[in-house]
Amino acid sequence: MTVRLRPATQPAVQDFLPIRAIDHVEFWVGNAHQAAHFYQKAFGFQLLAYAGPETGVRDRASYALTQGNATFVLTAGLRPDSPIAQHVARHGDGVRDIALRVDDVDAAFRHTTDRGAKAMLDPVTIAGEKGAIRRATIATYGDTVHSFINREGYTGAFYPLYHRRSARLGPGSAGPSGALREPQDGASGRRLRTAHPACPKPR
Repeated sequence: MTVRLRPATQPAVQDFLPIRAIDHVEFWVGNAHQAAHFYQKAFGFQLLAYAGPETGVRDRASYALTQGNATFVLTAGLRPDSPIAQHVARHGDGVRDIALRVDDVDAAFRHTTDRGAKAMLDPVTIAGEKGAIRRATIATYGDTVHSFINREGYTGAFYPLYHRRSARLGPGSAGPSGALREPQDGASGRRLRTAHPACPKPR
């Protein structure tokens, strides 16, 4: 008698969080201009875009840099009492947000929070002159967060209120608007009013 064993069948497991790519990694730093210069000089990154008071963002200065498929965003607060400055005081310069590109931001947010993730920013659409980005954010370990990003409807340089830049930065050099900006990025103490859209504060 011949006995034939059939292989056990496993039910198909559906990925509840399909991730297309790492969209960008954002670092919160004490001095964004200096950090951007360092990443350009030491690691060969290219400046992609800038956001700050000159572009309508009143509480921070951010430089987006790229190399290959990697995008880093270096952000410094413009008030000593800002969440960014407090984060830097606790941890030093470090990663704040590992942003993940997904097809469905709302589904990614819903599935992760249903499984216990702490919501930091509910799904929101951020519109700009070159289209819109859909974004949501959850907490991960410590003060680090994951943002879910869908930028299929956006054709701008990086993000609304970021302006495309390509100049090479240097210590004491002029900032994107032509005005000297260093060493003011991290501790100017100016009274600034408008926060960057859809940038979650620590809860």
